[in-house]
Formats: sequence, C-alpha cells, structure tokens
Amino acid sequence: MITLSTLKITLNGDPFEIAEPVTLSGLLRLLEVDPRGIALEHNLVVVKRSVYDSTTVREGDQVEIVNLVGGG
Repeated sequence: MITLSTLKITLNGDPFEIAEPVTLSGLLRLLEVDPRGIALEHNLVVVKRSVYDSTTVREGDQVEIVNLVGGG
C-alpha cells in the first residue's frame, strides 16, 4: 500500500501543505511567485536570494513572502 503524506508548514501565517521537502526556489515556482519582487523569511531569518536554491523547506518550517512595493 502506498501512503501519500504531506508536509505541514506555515506560509504567511497560515497552514499550508507541500508534497515533499522543497527548496525555497521550488516553493516559489510552486506558488508562481517571481523571486525578483519579494523578500523572503525562512524560520524568522531573512534569506538572501543567492541561497534560495540551497535552502530546503521542511516539516514545521515557517515561510513569509513579502511583496516589495515601490513608491514615494
């Protein structure tokens, strides 16, 4: 019997499920979010875009995605 399980994370303060551990880049692709216009926080730490590909989101992690808005 095959059991499909999901990982539970917190995304922007809300419960969210993903199928398997994924990098931050993979999560952004899954959510169809362009990384050029956001700031990203993983487990209360602001993450540089250069490490999105090497940072893995796992069970219980917290991810905050903030859209950057310009203006005056």
